[in-house]
Amino acid sequence: MINEDTNTLKKDIKSFDLDELTDEIISLSFPKFRAKQLYEWMHKKMVRSYDDMTNIPKNMKEVLEEKYSFTSLKQVAVQKSKFDGTQKFLFGLSDGNVIESVFMKYKFGNSVCVSSQVGCRMGCKFCASTIDGVERSLLPGEILDQIYAISSITGEKISHVVVMGSGEPLDNFDNIVKFIRLLTDENGMNLGQRNLTISTCGIVPKMKELADMHLQINLAISLHGSTQEKRLSLMPIAAKYDIDELISACKYYFDTTKRQLTFEYSLVSGVNDTDEDAAELAKLLKGLNCIVNLIPVNPIKERNFKSPSRQSAIAFKNKLEKSQINVTIRREMGRDIDGACGQLRRRHIEEK
Repeated sequence: MINEDTNTLKKDIKSFDLDELTDEIISLSFPKFRAKQLYEWMHKKMVRSYDDMTNIPKNMKEVLEEKYSFTSLKQVAVQKSKFDGTQKFLFGLSDGNVIESVFMKYKFGNSVCVSSQVGCRMGCKFCASTIDGVERSLLPGEILDQIYAISSITGEKISHVVVMGSGEPLDNFDNIVKFIRLLTDENGMNLGQRNLTISTCGIVPKMKELADMHLQINLAISLHGSTQEKRLSLMPIAAKYDIDELISACKYYFDTTKRQLTFEYSLVSGVNDTDEDAAELAKLLKGLNCIVNLIPVNPIKERNFKSPSRQSAIAFKNKLEKSQINVTIRREMGRDIDGACGQLRRRHIEEK
C-alpha cells in the first residue's frame, strides 16, 4: 500500500483499515485507543488534515505528518448543471494528476460517482477517459476521498456511491476491494453495501473472484453490444473475453450472490440501436435476473457517435420489454457540463 507519488514512499494513512491502523499506531509507541480516534476523524468526520483532529496530541500529529501521507484531494475545477444541479468536480492528486467525480441529486438521496484510475486502459470507443490510456490506479484512500471531499464541499450527506468514473474498477481489484471494506465499515462512513454499485467492462476472472467474496454490492456490466461482433467493434475487452464468457460469468455472479445484475447499454444512433440489436439483446439476456439500463450516448468530440432521439430510445426500450426484459432509460444528468466520463479532465489537460 505505497503511495504512487514518485516524490514519496510514504504510506497513505487513509488507506489503512482499523486493524492495520491500530498496528501502525502501536508500532509508533502511541496508545492503542488513538487509532480509533484517528480512524473516526478520517472516515466519520471526514476532516481534511491532521490539524483538524482536535483531540490528537501535537507530538503525535508531527510523527504522523512525517511518516504518512494524508490524502486530501484539492478542487481544481467544478461545473454545475443549470438543469438538475449535478456538479462535476476535477480533483488534483498529490502527484499532479487530476481525476473526475460527480455529485448527483435524486429523490432517493444524493449519489456520488467516483473514479478508480487516472485514465483507463480499456479503450472503449465512446469513452473520453480512455483516449490517452491509463496513468496509474488510485489508492483506496484516493477513491474514498472523492466522496469525503464532495460531502465537505457541498455540505450534503451522501447515501449512494457508484464506481463508474474514469478507469476500470476490476483492473484495480485489490484497491477497490479495500475501498469497499472501508466505505462500508461500521466504524467509518458505514454506507450500506446495497447502496454501492461497481461497474465493469467485463474482466471475467475478477468478476468471479468478486462473486466469491459474497458481498451485497450491486454489479453493473458495460455491455453496449448485442453480439460478439458488435461488442468487439465498440469494446476491445471483448477480444479477450467474448460475450458468451461474459454472460457465463454474469450467471455465476448471480448464482453465487443472488444479487440482480445491471447491464449498461449505451445507445449509439445507427450503431447498436436497431430492431435487430433489440432482438439479439433480448435473446442474449433471456432468463437472467437482470435489468438493462439504456444510456443515450454522450457525444465526445474525438468520435462521431450520435445519441438517438428520445423516441428511438423509447422504441428500443419497448421492444425489450415485449421480450420480458426489465428496462430503464437512464435519466440524463449533467448533459450541459461535459457529461461524458473523462471530458472535463481531458479538456483540462489540453488547456494546460
